[in-house]
Amino acid sequence: QVQLVESGGGLVQAGGSLRLSCAASRSLFSINAMGWYRQAPGKQRELAAAITSGGSTNYADSVKGRFTISRDNAKNTVFLQMNSLKPEDTAVYYCNARTFTDGNYWGQGTQVTVSS
Repeated sequence: QVQLVESGGGLVQAGGSLRLSCAASRSLFSINAMGWYRQAPGKQRELAAAITSGGSTNYADSVKGRFTISRDNAKNTVFLQMNSLKPEDTAVYYCNARTFTDGNYWGQGTQVTVSS
């Protein structure tokens, strides 16, 4: 199993920045990929950014150039740096761990609200 604990959400004005953190309960090298998903009210959950155990990254078109996903292997933590935030970035952000052998795990979610 993997426990994921997210932090860093909050309220920010448009154009501002936030950094989300996701601490995993085991080594990131034992996890195939870590991702940040988001779900806005009335919408489906969507991938915002992901990073593999090898360090490859993937971003949704809507966040490219504004969001950066990174990892600190020593702390088993993944970060999502969000810059130039827009009101449409408002959502609950969920950390996800896709393991090699025992499926997907989700964090509890953290609210990000961007005011115009």
